[in-house]
Amino acid sequence: MDLQYRSTAYVWFDTEYSDLDLDRARLLQVAAILTDADLQRLHPPEQDLKLYVRLPGDAPVSPWVEDNLKDVLRICRSELALDVAEVEQQLVALIDRCVTLPGGEDKRRPILAGNSVHADWWLARRYLPKFLSRLHYRQLDVTALKLQWQDWHGGPAFDKDHLETMRAYFPGALAGVESGRHDAHYDVQASIAELNFYRHALLSK
Repeated sequence: MDLQYRSTAYVWFDTEYSDLDLDRARLLQVAAILTDADLQRLHPPEQDLKLYVRLPGDAPVSPWVEDNLKDVLRICRSELALDVAEVEQQLVALIDRCVTLPGGEDKRRPILAGNSVHADWWLARRYLPKFLSRLHYRQLDVTALKLQWQDWHGGPAFDKDHLETMRAYFPGALAGVESGRHDAHYDVQASIAELNFYRHALLSK
């Protein structure tokens, strides 16, 4: 195999946001992990990013978010949250620290990756343009393989809520994944595990 044009890195990225209507949504939480094309971490787990974005007290939030993201909202409305500019600065710093582009080639920029990652890209385009400027125009959406697994193979769904399954397919998952779904850091780790699951189930045959 010619590895010359392998991706330099996957930037696994997930967000939680204030409204399911993306035109009205504000960022609440972002998480990022960088891996190579073999899904091996490019940084130690303690450098994973799990950041909360400051939410003004008068900012509207959808009823679904109020009901399902209570813990996230509590932090976003506290002093633990960061301005979006600082969140972006930390995302850019993580990429610059972990990825060196050969000869500065734009076409070798790292790939944005995740589940239904187009929604995260949409919000990043509005709030995190410098972060997106570090990335390739292509995206790796695990949901595409999910659909093929369900529609073509008819296989059982990957159970992202089963921690041992997740850790089996992503040994680098942090011990703190017990926070569960609707947490960006949990979901970004689950996306890495899910891609590895489909690689074993579909792509290795």
